Formats: sequence, structure tokens, C-alpha cells
Amino acid sequence: MRILLKLVIDCDADAAWRAVHSPRAVAELYGPLMDMSPLDPDGLPTTWEPGDDAPVQLALAGIVPMGRQLIHFSERTVQDANGPVRIFRDSGIPLTGPLANLDVWDHQMAISPAPGDPTRTLWRDRLTIGGPAAFAVWPVLWATWQWRGARITAMAPTWAHDPEPA
Repeated sequence: MRILLKLVIDCDADAAWRAVHSPRAVAELYGPLMDMSPLDPDGLPTTWEPGDDAPVQLALAGIVPMGRQLIHFSERTVQDANGPVRIFRDSGIPLTGPLANLDVWDHQMAISPAPGDPTRTLWRDRLTIGGPAAFAVWPVLWATWQWRGARITAMAPTWAHDPEPA
């Protein structure tokens, strides 16, 4: 089962690319709906790199435990008709909690300059899930992804290093 988002956001593609590599920016996308805490005693790194594994604890509103998740990162670049598209992928898996009955978790974020406006970003987000619980959890994940899309849109202008002068 899939959940898709396609957004044009108000930051350049480089700023969006930096944001998907930032544990802090990713955690802020889900807040205050979902809290993401590191299980590693050293905490989360400043930047996620390809090949990194990040075990995290998820909690609804920071209070109700929702289980542990292993996030595994990889990235690649492809070409489309408008030029390069950078893809950041989390192919980890839920370890405990309500999502642990999923045996497929493939979350990919494709980032490229918006066609006709390189100061904005075309953000494509795809979550593919599978397993015994996929049908049951899809509506909840779909709603979460709508929240996520709204947060991406709202936060994107803050990701630029040099915001536009007022």
C-alpha cells in the first residue's frame, strides 16, 4: 500500500535536501503530534548520512508510547525531464508497537528544483507499507502524512540559510 505527497515548497532544493538530512528538522515535522527520541545514548547525530541506522522511540504527543523504529538511510540521484532529482530513502522497519506488524517500510523523499522556479522545491514523498497490519494502519498513516505535508509546507521557508529580507 502507498501514501503519496507532491508539494511545491518555498525553499530551494539545496535547503530541502539539507532538511531531510537533519534529525532535528525531521523531528519538528511530526511535532507536536509525534515525538521522536533517540535510543542511542549518544543521541541523534547532527546530520544523517547514507548507511546510517538510527533506532528511535516514538510517542504520540510525547506521552503515549508508539513503539520503536529503526531508520536506515540511503540516497541516490536520478534524472528526470527537468534535471537532477535527489532521493533520500528510509528503508528501516518498525520494531515494536502498533506498526511492528508491518514487514515493509519504504519511505522515499524526492527533491528537485520546482519546474520553472529554481527558488522553490518540488517535494515528492512516497511511503510504501506492507504486511498483516498494512490495511488497518494505512488510514492512520495517510492522516499522519497529510499532517506531515502541511508541516513541510509551513516549515520550508525556515530551512534556507539566508532568508529573504523583509
